[in-house]
Amino acid sequence: MSRPRLLGAALLLALASTANASSFIVTTDAVVGAVAASTDATSDLSSSLRDDKIVKAARDDAASFVGSKGDIRGVKLESALVHIRKQMPALQATDAELAQAILAI
Repeated sequence: MSRPRLLGAALLLALASTANASSFIVTTDAVVGAVAASTDATSDLSSSLRDDKIVKAARDDAASFVGSKGDIRGVKLESALVHIRKQMPALQATDAELAQAILAI
């Protein structure tokens, strides 16, 4: 192989590895950022509702809801879900996610 072709091949290989590494870093940063945002939102939710009497009263209903995969919906859980959504209207969470959050606090 001639010297210019060998240098050209080495240059292309170096550029390709740099492109792959940078795209991996961007992808990793995006995933880590999304997980951090989700964790922060869950942490904010649980800390703000930890002392809420309506939410505390719904723990047993939340456990039944989660355990039955949504088939059992108690009155106290329904009240807590409405209360949480009024307190945090921008929150985008399913009933199952909220029930799990109630159990976590």
